[in-house]
Amino acid sequence: MNKNKYISLARKSADIQINELKKIKKIFNSSFAKAVDLILETKGKVIFAGIGKSGLIARKISATFSSVGIPSFFCDPAQALHGDMGQIEKKDLLIIFSNSGNTEELTNMLKYANRYQIKIIGVAAKPDSNLINASDVKIILPKVKEADITGMVPTSSTSITLLLGDCLATTAMYLRKFSKEKFKIFHPGGNIGNSLLLAKDIMVKGTKLPIISYTKTFKDSLKIMNKKKLGVIIFLKKKYIYGIMTDGDLRRNLSNYSSEVKVEKFIKKNPFVVNENMPASKALAIMNEKKITSLLVVSEKNYNKKNKTLIGVIHIHTLLQKGIK
Repeated sequence: MNKNKYISLARKSADIQINELKKIKKIFNSSFAKAVDLILETKGKVIFAGIGKSGLIARKISATFSSVGIPSFFCDPAQALHGDMGQIEKKDLLIIFSNSGNTEELTNMLKYANRYQIKIIGVAAKPDSNLINASDVKIILPKVKEADITGMVPTSSTSITLLLGDCLATTAMYLRKFSKEKFKIFHPGGNIGNSLLLAKDIMVKGTKLPIISYTKTFKDSLKIMNKKKLGVIIFLKKKYIYGIMTDGDLRRNLSNYSSEVKVEKFIKKNPFVVNENMPASKALAIMNEKKITSLLVVSEKNYNKKNKTLIGVIHIHTLLQKGIK
């Protein structure tokens, strides 16, 4: 077969799914709104369940909920028969996916939930199914055309179910005023977490800061430089940033100093300063552009003032260790 035919077939499958996914708008009704309310009102966990392909989709949606701070896990209805049902408490919420809504394995989970008055959001394609009849909130999936040659393999149907779950999550995020700051808390590692790091998250601060009065001597400055080991020293005038010197600056001019000489005339004034809420990736870009290894950090409210108070220092080694790009 001509390789171009592969592309044509793939595009045909994609076009079918893209077209079918537009039917998601039929789901955005009063039942969807009630489902969001239940999610927001839940005092316990949001538990997802499903069998087969619906189970796989439920796992992914559960992971999304957990990643945005909504306590959630997936419960396999088949395994629930052997003790997992004990994980589900009255204060929890069950969201169950099933295309037919009549999957045998769901029966005992539905009975258990109804017996203990556990709220259920049922998602199925058949409005007269056991799942829909047993649910407190009933979400009916629109009939969609599958994207394979037989029209039988779950493709468009699983895609629209996944889209529904994502829409529930993103709507709940908006109403809970979820932010990048909160997202970062649940993603401390990996590329996503690193991309959300701010200057204040990675800066050296407090007693680790290499700071000294601008009136001090070369000897005093060298002592602080060696002690703090950041390759830089920041000079303050009263409590404000006065200037900066690098390890290289000090050592290059070593022969020009006596131990008691004041360093004021060698200090580089007006050093580069960033505010605490600058993305760490942008700080790295500035360092690369300016060919420097350290940046001084000040607070948001202090950034535009003439006299700036130091709150931290970012060193390029820290950025690289964190995998910032």
